Amino acid sequence: MSKTFRDWSLDQALLLPPSVHDFVPAGHLSRFVVALVTEELDLSAILASYQGEKGQPPYHPAMMVALLLYAYAVGIYSSRRIAKACVERIDFMSIVALDAPDFRTISEFRRRHLATLAALFVQVLKLCERAGLVKLGHVALDGTKIKANASKHKAMSYQRMGQREAELQAEVDGWLKSAEAADAAEDKAFGADRRGDEMPDWVANKQARLAKIREAKAELEAEARGKAAADTAREQAARENDDDTPPRKPPPAAPEPKAQRNFTDPESRILKTKDGYIQGYNAQAAVDAQAQIIVAQTLSNSGNDQAQFAPLLDAIKATFKRNPDEVSADAGYCSAANLRTLSRRRIKGYIATARQKHGSKSATAKRSAKPGSLLARMTTRLRRAGHRSRYRLRKQVVEPVYGQIKEARGFRQFLLRGIEKVKAEWAMICTAHNLAKLAAAR
Repeated sequence: MSKTFRDWSLDQALLLPPSVHDFVPAGHLSRFVVALVTEELDLSAILASYQGEKGQPPYHPAMMVALLLYAYAVGIYSSRRIAKACVERIDFMSIVALDAPDFRTISEFRRRHLATLAALFVQVLKLCERAGLVKLGHVALDGTKIKANASKHKAMSYQRMGQREAELQAEVDGWLKSAEAADAAEDKAFGADRRGDEMPDWVANKQARLAKIREAKAELEAEARGKAAADTAREQAARENDDDTPPRKPPPAAPEPKAQRNFTDPESRILKTKDGYIQGYNAQAAVDAQAQIIVAQTLSNSGNDQAQFAPLLDAIKATFKRNPDEVSADAGYCSAANLRTLSRRRIKGYIATARQKHGSKSATAKRSAKPGSLLARMTTRLRRAGHRSRYRLRKQVVEPVYGQIKEARGFRQFLLRGIEKVKAEWAMICTAHNLAKLAAAR
């Protein structure tokens, strides 16, 4: 007995044209993003940048914003991959209404409005607060190292710069002398009116690299002098405030021999991670325990997290006009200055005073501290609570967020170069994360 199958005809024409609203179900994330962008977000800053009627009409900014936010929310970041999805995936087709922009248009829109797109983080965060997803009862802070759009093999240490500078200078000098000798020989053979004074391309390239190395050396030297001055001023201020940390050796005004500068993205740095060293940036996030909403974010090119503690709290206060009740953070944020910040702002803090060993249940191994100091009191607070310590919330609040960003959405390397552009890109990543949480809470 034969089986009857449904009709399958690829050439079957539709009597009525389809609607893009029918491409995806009613509760799909793409519909939510389009509705949020068109009805809730203020895009006046982007719209105001378009003036006059000359030229081909551009794609609507609201459509482009919705396209980028949805792409980031589903883990597609490259302009070429986004453009490809617009002609292959029905969820993207429903956003662009079958009028797909090419990858250059997407890339140029993102580049042109990068700062404004980054500022949408606060608008989406406010919507999360209105939806009841942000309580600021407990906020956990953490940082993660993300690769820059540059290879660590394109970095050179200050010591190697000095060696290579001398080598290149000797090579260039030798080539110039050879060129002069060749010019003299050609003048004698062909006459003085024949051209022969052009510098070969390979000499120019070596000279260009020599100039780039010298520029990088000068930047490292200026950076070292600035850091030495800042550290000296901070040390003096700490002494005046009766800081309980021991005095440190004054930093050198010259770069360390191993100090490095990358030629592809000079503002990125070599950072240590648990899996080795990467050329990258240090992304920071403060996450609310209510629904894992990122309530503040920053980014730096320093491997140390301590300097990002106060800016994260400042960002929370600026957005919500109040401080969180509790804050937890790992030992990377522990410093006398950060503990004073918690005390001054009357925030109950849970900051580990020492690194937690793998497999250990306690993150409060004793660190040398004066009795009665802020460091000693924090150590006592964490040890007294034991396994019920509020510090334990940190692992289940902030660390899963980085897992969702890096693993679920596959964001492991920045596309842009330069710290200002990378800061904006990180803000867009955090915005997309909050959008996904807001959509899931409907």
